Amino acid sequence: MADTPLLYLQIALRLAQMIASGALQPGQRLPSVRDSAAQNNVSVATVVQALATLEEHRLVQPRAKSGYFVAAASRAKAAALVRKIQQEPEPAKLQPGPRASEQVIDAATRAVVSFAGYSPKDKDFFDNDRIRVALGRATRQKRSTLTEYTSSSGTLALRNAVALRALHLGCALKADDIVITSGCINAVAMCLQTVTRPGDLVAIESPTFFGFLDLLESLGLKALALPTDPRTGVSLPALQLALDTQPIKALLLVPTLSNPLASVMPLTHKRALARLVAKHQLPLIEDVVFNDLLATDARRRAVKAYDSEGWVMTCGSFAKTVSPGIRLGWVDAGRWSKELATLKRVQGAATNAVLEYALADLLTQGSYEAHLRRLCLLMKQRLGQARKMILASFPAGTKVNDPPAGYTLWVELPVAVDTMDLFNLCKRAGITIGPGQVFCASHRYRHCLRLSFAGLWEPREQAALLEVGQLACQLLAGARAQGSTDTPEATRMDFICANEISAHELW
Repeated sequence: MADTPLLYLQIALRLAQMIASGALQPGQRLPSVRDSAAQNNVSVATVVQALATLEEHRLVQPRAKSGYFVAAASRAKAAALVRKIQQEPEPAKLQPGPRASEQVIDAATRAVVSFAGYSPKDKDFFDNDRIRVALGRATRQKRSTLTEYTSSSGTLALRNAVALRALHLGCALKADDIVITSGCINAVAMCLQTVTRPGDLVAIESPTFFGFLDLLESLGLKALALPTDPRTGVSLPALQLALDTQPIKALLLVPTLSNPLASVMPLTHKRALARLVAKHQLPLIEDVVFNDLLATDARRRAVKAYDSEGWVMTCGSFAKTVSPGIRLGWVDAGRWSKELATLKRVQGAATNAVLEYALADLLTQGSYEAHLRRLCLLMKQRLGQARKMILASFPAGTKVNDPPAGYTLWVELPVAVDTMDLFNLCKRAGITIGPGQVFCASHRYRHCLRLSFAGLWEPREQAALLEVGQLACQLLAGARAQGSTDTPEATRMDFICANEISAHELW
């Protein structure tokens, strides 16, 4: 082989070769997971991933309380898997840079266990039968829309449903001012295109969603990173200083359950923020995609609720609460509503009417609030369990945020641990994480990472989380052996609690 396969693939390869050669016969029991881990000097999670690969290719079959057994008629399949693994090159290492987020996303799609994504994938999160029924009903009742051009602003049914849901955010929106988009990030992009021009400066949180950084770069915009508190969100004094000293053309924030910190601005801060942007006549693009994940309407309340002059452009979607597969978002662009609707029309960015009718159906069913409560409780329990595992298995001194809701945890490791290096080690084991550097434009968060628990949460994923902790401990031990210091030039907490703007965050 020209390249060495991942550890779990090496184990899968050896077992596949034994099955292909007949050394392991159909019906024969394989060594236990723990015995295999000891024999190969790897973690239990790595062996589980290897067996999952063999099971996926129908080479082995699990039997309850008995272990794994060689499947019938598996020799030809085993030979095919051997050829596939031997031809598979070692994945490239993640390198810092503007395209690092693309590498993370690509790795997440290939990984056996991914803690890097944010799109919910656990079937327990959603009512698939209810979604299927709604889609079927919309297809039958609105099938004529499949052969017609629809309104560029979206169907009135969905715009009415969004306006109704916006009441839970404290917002009295008009359906005529709402435009349906192809997801929330598409709504944000159209807002930026409406109120900025290439070369303009946009103020953002730091750390922030890497999708925003990629979007700003693609539109030729510059970004000014604002200090952000892990509990209360962006620093308003820092924002005031920025507005007084920098030519900011727009503000892009996630005030409620920010990504990746999961901070929630207090209502007094949201009210003050609305007054501040009105005073400076500055468009605020507010992402409310996570607001519904909070348990009460009081906590869900958006900055838009305090906007009386139309300076807040509110963007949202229901991909995190209804179905990730229904890629529809929405935007109320305030005083720029007509300009944004025109932009969508001239770009030919029409959305699917059948999907819109199905989503409107799902949003107006009486069970939606009950579904949200169940989802919030499920994630609260999962994040609590994951948080305990991290504090128990990651290096001493590791800090983990304790968000009120959401799908992710933000982890701060000892500063000697470079999470880019940790990402590459995890990738070799078939695991992906979100290294801190992809959430900012500098090296400030190189010892931090975001872990998403929006996927499956079964013994395999739990074992993989423990393995991430073990790899982090190994990196820390190696760094200390080489004399690396645990004292950073500026820690995450030093930065995000300060009321200063770092000039080098401009790019």
